[in-house]
Amino acid sequence: MSRKDREGLSKRQEMRERRRRAERRNRLLWIGLMVIGALLVAFVLIYPQVKPIAAIQTIAPLARPNVERNHTGNPNAPVRLVEFSDFQCPFCQRFWEQTEALILENYVKNGKVLFTYRSAGNWVSRNLGRGGVESENAAMAAYCAADQNKFWEYHDALFANFLGEDVGSFTIRRLQAMAENVGLEMSAFNACLSSKKYSAQVKQDFEDALAAGISGTPYFVITYTVNGQEKTLVIEGAQPFSVFQQQLDQALREAGAQ
Repeated sequence: MSRKDREGLSKRQEMRERRRRAERRNRLLWIGLMVIGALLVAFVLIYPQVKPIAAIQTIAPLARPNVERNHTGNPNAPVRLVEFSDFQCPFCQRFWEQTEALILENYVKNGKVLFTYRSAGNWVSRNLGRGGVESENAAMAAYCAADQNKFWEYHDALFANFLGEDVGSFTIRRLQAMAENVGLEMSAFNACLSSKKYSAQVKQDFEDALAAGISGTPYFVITYTVNGQEKTLVIEGAQPFSVFQQQLDQALREAGAQ
């Protein structure tokens, strides 16, 4: 073999070796990228399940008479007060903190008013584009708590542990921690929540809120009967107790129960 042939062969071998090294580097690069991608996916999936959650505050729930799921008070009361609310709504929390106990003390405990809580978290999601998933999960969790006769204990725990809108107040893990905190049997609660047992009820709450003319949360509908005809009053927002007092007294007078 001539020197020229040997040099040509050597160059071809060198080129093949370079291609092999380049291919090996590319394979290693792709493998590395795939490993990094898999680790990132695993992190996204696993980290929310293991990261610490904000501490759960323990409170004494408000005293409520004649509790039946999401209702409290005399089922035959002459006046019915329905709150369409959202556990992720700061104004709903304000009503719970400042006004609800006064309504319970002055109107519910004496049998004149039946008070009902219903969910309208979907209103926030549909109209403001935020808060939907956690609001709906919190509402479903509260109805799951009602299965164990602890709707109102859980209701109060949710408002007490509201951290702000869309900041993870009601992740599944926090909802579970609150359930444990109020003494729910966790296997039944977890099964109820994971199955979305009360998804249809939460949706119906929302549809009924729309039908009632909701324009934001909280939204209150007072109903009573005068001479066989049902009458309705509406209170919008977290108004002071004096506003509720005026409207409830009017309803009771018209219903002949004042």
